[in-house]
Amino acid sequence: MSFWTYILKCADGSYYTGHTDDLERRIGEHHGGVLPCYTQDKRPLELVWSDHFQTREEALIAERRIKGWSRNKKEALIRGDFAAIERLAKKDFGKGKAATLRYGTSHPLSTYSGRTGEGEANIPIPFVLSRVPSASEVPVSKDRSAFPPVIILVRPQLGENIGKAARAMLNFGLTEMRLVAPRDGWPNPSAGPAASGADIVLANAKVFKTMADATADINHIYATTVRKRGVTKPVITPEAAAREVLQNEGRSAILFGAERSGLESDEVTVARAIITVPINPEFGSLNLAQAVILCAYEWSKTQSLASPPKTDLDPPASQFELDGLIQQLDVMLEPLGYFTPVERSPVTRRTLRNLLTKPAWNSFEVRTLRGVLTTLAKHRRMVE
Repeated sequence: MSFWTYILKCADGSYYTGHTDDLERRIGEHHGGVLPCYTQDKRPLELVWSDHFQTREEALIAERRIKGWSRNKKEALIRGDFAAIERLAKKDFGKGKAATLRYGTSHPLSTYSGRTGEGEANIPIPFVLSRVPSASEVPVSKDRSAFPPVIILVRPQLGENIGKAARAMLNFGLTEMRLVAPRDGWPNPSAGPAASGADIVLANAKVFKTMADATADINHIYATTVRKRGVTKPVITPEAAAREVLQNEGRSAILFGAERSGLESDEVTVARAIITVPINPEFGSLNLAQAVILCAYEWSKTQSLASPPKTDLDPPASQFELDGLIQQLDVMLEPLGYFTPVERSPVTRRTLRNLLTKPAWNSFEVRTLRGVLTTLAKHRRMVE
């Protein structure tokens, strides 16, 4: 697998440097403005340079080095002007800013310099300066739908809540549930009815004694909580977490705590980020299934799930049909003195017409309403 470091030229002439494991997708996200970063309000953007590496660490080191470069050195890199890079590196070295980044032995330049973060080692990497690849050379985005997040319920209490969580998962395409020390044991007879048919989730649910066992094969863990509990972690929304899961290498899991107390502080510390939602500060209480469905729904938006079929509505009734309804009502109301006083009669009739034409009744609805009026008229004549 390849990892990429890239430079984008922004609409204001500035440069943005980043790294990714999927260049085509990441550039598309920049163009679409979906990434909450520097480029979001700097569009349109142009990919002006990129290079690939064997590991993410190498790509990240290259990104950090290039970000510290001057504009002139970045533009020399974009041009492939190695002599200029070397000259500018020597200039930086004289100012005490140099740090060496080595090429593979096949490259025409043995070294060049750039600033690094404090304490960053000069790690040899096969950093080959190259032109921007053509569309055919950029690796095709792989389908990440095979790596949906695992839902891990930590110390769930009620079987009904486990079943409801399973129902929420399956509604939005998630099927892998793990249970850590369920209070009432497993299987739980109360879970099935609450799942309302999400039997596949319950049947395949795996039980673990500890959270460490449940997450042993997980590469990226997210903890759901409304409180950070004194733990310093990035706090993101379910939507942002779903985007991250889509990009992650390896398995991702979302942790949900017990119904009464949620996740404990030590359990939150194993996560790479905390998932939370904007919520009423006066009432920040979500039940387990609600929390699961928020995360599952945001994940589903990254997938191609079927939408409910659209129902075609009947077209509105013709003006002739509406005029017939209005005339019938007018005839019924006139002898009852509805249109009095006489000087207000035009305004009253206009208001009534506006009222009856606003809903855009279809032909069947107009006929039904006229049938109601006819029945009322007959009943009045019988009473009289």
